[in-house]
Amino acid sequence: MKLILKSVSQIIKFKSIAMKIITINTEKTQNIFDELHADFGGKVTYDLDEYILEVENSFAVGSIVGASFNDNISYVQFDMTFSADVRLDILNVKSSPIYFAYCSKGNLSHSFGLNGEERKLKTFQTAIVTSKQNQDNILYFEKGKKTKLTLIIVGTQTDVVTQSHSLNQQVKDTFFENNLVQDFFYIGSYNLQIAEKIEQLNSITQTGIVRNLLKEGIMRIILAMEIQQHSDDLHAFANESSGLTLREMEEIKELSEFIKTSPEEAFSIKSLSKKSGLSPNKLQEGFKMIHNRTVNDYITHMRVLKAEILIRTSDLNISEIVYCIGFTSRSYFSKIFKQKFNCSPKEYKFNLNSLAITA
Repeated sequence: MKLILKSVSQIIKFKSIAMKIITINTEKTQNIFDELHADFGGKVTYDLDEYILEVENSFAVGSIVGASFNDNISYVQFDMTFSADVRLDILNVKSSPIYFAYCSKGNLSHSFGLNGEERKLKTFQTAIVTSKQNQDNILYFEKGKKTKLTLIIVGTQTDVVTQSHSLNQQVKDTFFENNLVQDFFYIGSYNLQIAEKIEQLNSITQTGIVRNLLKEGIMRIILAMEIQQHSDDLHAFANESSGLTLREMEEIKELSEFIKTSPEEAFSIKSLSKKSGLSPNKLQEGFKMIHNRTVNDYITHMRVLKAEILIRTSDLNISEIVYCIGFTSRSYFSKIFKQKFNCSPKEYKFNLNSLAITA
């Protein structure tokens, strides 16, 4: 793994603001957390090539997670709030890996070297960056702002001959038709689906090899989504498509969480539009983009999922469940439940009871 921190941190004056500098310039995963631990304090835990640093002191609060996987893929995830501005210098290495950065919360800036142009990465955006041999990648974290950043690194090995069929080479070929001769920087449009996939990544509770396999699988999906986002943006740009603004994305996310929490509510397009301040067309566009469903389809989907939970965990009969989750027709509920779980609600409950008896 290329992202390991050398013990080179200091406080300097930069643009009249106190800033802490962290320099990344070694390879082993363990070292990054040894040095982060030395710089930030806190506690480091380890589980099958995954390192977690938890910090709570006067300088920083939060956690940093990192791991390496097959095909020269690794990642570092920051969920931090700093009491001072932080400059993270990622020193360039011979392999010139490609960095996929996604900001789930807050914002941060990037530049190539100290004299390069600073570009801001905002919430729900992906940045794809790589540089030629003499340029470093620099990230700037703002003081007092909670920032969640997931950084996926592809192509971290320098001691292995690159094969044409390797994932590393395939990813580079996706962005560069010829040899890399210039710095590459791209910031994508807002994408909430990636944020939801990262939440899924962070919700894994398993340990050991199961955790490692689940994380690697989801990490590859996130990488694929970020590459697809780049392709979609190029297509949208060519067709002059407008998309959604950050505020609209945030409103859609809040509405999605509200519906997920209380799917039994008597939602309507009109009431949701009024609550969010978005037009009905923007609502439909946002839900289609994020969930690949219309608003009403998403509400129905959440109701069916809650019904399944109630069947498993409550003593309510099917009719009681139908009405307490907001449906008015048991036959309609049974139809869409069967589409989702390949059996009727009654059969589902019977199978659960049979399993409980045999257990």
